Order: sequence, then structure tokens, then C-alpha cells
Amino acid sequence: MVRRILDALAFSSLWVAAAATSLAAAASRSFGAAPRPALLAFVFGGTLAVYAVDRLRDVARDRLTTPARSAWVERHRSGVAGIAAIAALVAGLCGLALGRVAIPTAALAGGLGAFHRRLKHVPFAKALYVSAAWVAVTVALPAALANPRPSPAALGRAAATLGLALLANAIASSARDVEAGAALIGRKRALRLALGCALAGSAAGLLAPRPQRALASVAIATAAALLAFRPGERYGLLVLDGALALGALWSLG
Repeated sequence: MVRRILDALAFSSLWVAAAATSLAAAASRSFGAAPRPALLAFVFGGTLAVYAVDRLRDVARDRLTTPARSAWVERHRSGVAGIAAIAALVAGLCGLALGRVAIPTAALAGGLGAFHRRLKHVPFAKALYVSAAWVAVTVALPAALANPRPSPAALGRAAATLGLALLANAIASSARDVEAGAALIGRKRALRLALGCALAGSAAGLLAPRPQRALASVAIATAAALLAFRPGERYGLLVLDGALALGALWSLG
């Protein structure tokens, strides 16, 4: 029963959407702002919609790299499609509530999601554009909604800390599947590169003044997950993405 619940959370993309929402909340707090419910719902719904649609569109090719997830998606295709539709509706309504500031973020994340199938196999491109999209959603958008808005220095520190952690996560995801850049340099080198990014993010966060220093926990948790890395797809989906959420919740504590 526990295995089924965890599979449902990971394979439906609910888990990764929760991680994105936790990061947005942590970034908001680091800018001295209380996370707005509309922001959190927008991030959760938007992330869930983008990832769920990608799971549905690319299920045939994903059988080679993530067979367990692909089989689960095929068995629950109608449910995943329903979740994606509801999540997109929620994100759209919350985007309207947030105003014009949400439009560029939605356009960037949605556009990259639409072209993800073609771009994700381009060496080294996947990690860069995925982490950039996440920084836009979980750092830039909370900064734009904060009142008062954070200084450029504060925004840069938050973006560096979380951006490096997200880059590490994206590189490790490719290493797990031995695709994109990892297919060229090998899994071990890709994992070392990911760990280096996570450690650099940890250092950037620890050297930052409060309250951005709290974000170091995200990079630290990511580094810990990489040190215990396992190639199985459930480890990547549950532990690596879970490290982002755990680190974000730690920073909020």
C-alpha cells in the first residue's frame, strides 16, 4: 500500500509539483514576504499541468528510461489527463488573480514544456533550460510579487543558491537516465558535476546574509541526496525531488 501511494505521488507529478511549491514558499520567505496562496496554487497547478502533460505526450519514448512510470501512466492515462486539466484551470485562475506579472512566467514555463520533447535529448541543454524555468517560477515570480520587492543583490543570492541546487537536480535526472549530457560524459562524471553544483549552491547560501542564508538548506539536502545516489527511477523521482521539498521546508522552519 505504501509503495502504491508513493508511486502515485511520484508518477502523477504531484510530488514534483509539491517540491516547486515548497521552493516558491521558501523564496518568498527569504525576501521577507509571506507566501501568497494564489502564488502557491499557481506554482503547484502550473508545475503539475506541465509535467503531467509531458508524461502523457512522451510515454512511448519514456518506456526506455522510466519503464515503471510509463507503465503507471498508461494504466492511469485518463486520470493523469484529468489531473492535468484541473491543474491547468487552477493555474490559469490563479494567474489571473496574480495579474500581469504571472504572464511572462507562465509563457516561459509553458513554452519550454511544449518543446521539452524535442529539447530534452540535446546534450547539456536539458539541465540548463529546466533549471532556468524553475528559477523563473520559484524565485523570480515570488520576488516580483514581494512587497517591497527584494534588492537585486538579494534576488541574485536566492537565484544562485536555488539555481545551483536545481541545476544539480536536473543534471542528476539526466544521469539517472543516461541521456542528454550524461550520455556524452557518462553517469559518474555527470553525478560529480551535479554534486559540484549542489556544493557550490550550499556555499553560496551559507555565505549569504540572512534571510537568504536559510535557502542553503535546499542545496545541502540536494548534495546529501546525490551522495547517496541510486540509479533507480523511484530514487530520482522521490528522493532527489523530495530533497528540494525537504530543504525548502527546513528553511521555513
